Amino acid sequence: MNLPQSNLRRRWYQMRRVRAFTLIELLVVIAIIAILSAIIFPVYSKAKDSAFRNGDMASMNQLRTALGLYFNDQGAYPPQLLGYVTLYQSGPNMGQVIPADQLQSYLYKKRVGALKTFTPAYNRYGYADTTTAVYPNQDPAAIGTAPVMDLDGDGDTDAADDIPEARQQFGPNDGCVRLGGGVVPCTSPPDPLAAQFYKLSGYDAAEVPVPGGLTRFELRYTLFWTEFAISQNGNASDDPRQLGYGLPPDDTMITWNSYYRDLDSNQVPRKNRREIILFLGGSARPADANAVYNKSWRYVVNP
Repeated sequence: MNLPQSNLRRRWYQMRRVRAFTLIELLVVIAIIAILSAIIFPVYSKAKDSAFRNGDMASMNQLRTALGLYFNDQGAYPPQLLGYVTLYQSGPNMGQVIPADQLQSYLYKKRVGALKTFTPAYNRYGYADTTTAVYPNQDPAAIGTAPVMDLDGDGDTDAADDIPEARQQFGPNDGCVRLGGGVVPCTSPPDPLAAQFYKLSGYDAAEVPVPGGLTRFELRYTLFWTEFAISQNGNASDDPRQLGYGLPPDDTMITWNSYYRDLDSNQVPRKNRREIILFLGGSARPADANAVYNKSWRYVVNP
């Protein structure tokens, strides 16, 4: 039996019609995707952060091993880890920065073969990026109220062991780090005596946020940091936890990693174990970021 032409056309349209999502169904799908994203993304971010931290701790331990080899060879520790910025002294590039991957410095490449060992995972600077730096924060506790070890040898750690000359001499507002220690005015272009660091060497000088959406580079590795050591060429009553002294104790801080800080609205680290410290006598370990922010090299494991 032949169907009317109109019926054939109707059946043809019915066969070709594709059922679309309703608005409710589409919203349900979007909601499910949003829920899954809210679950997966934080987990992924946390796993990535944990992997970065573990990688940085491994790098810091490699640096400690390399420093031990250097000390055995030279009888002292180097002035910097990667080294100060070096310029070409001749040829067509004379006066320009030698990229960090072409250096022959204290530890690289003789004792540490990978440049990424000097570079924290969240540091994204290039080989030729350079900077001056300032000293980190000074312990804000009043003199005589925060002794960290027995400096006068009387067997007690008390107020008499907390003297100004054995405190950190300079802070971030005193000027830029001077070659060989001390400070010079921070100027642009930089003072010729100002120490120049490779930005990617985050264990020599690290970039940290400051209020106002700005950042600054702070010193992380140094041989001396107290007034006794920098200005008076040492003293028997000085804090011995400085790499420039002979046979510093195991709890001497080599450097620390500030790239994992959890900051409040004033860019101050919260009290949690997000900082990573490398001590002379042990492996890199987590530390209270707020305490390190306030005390710098005066930080002690069990204050």
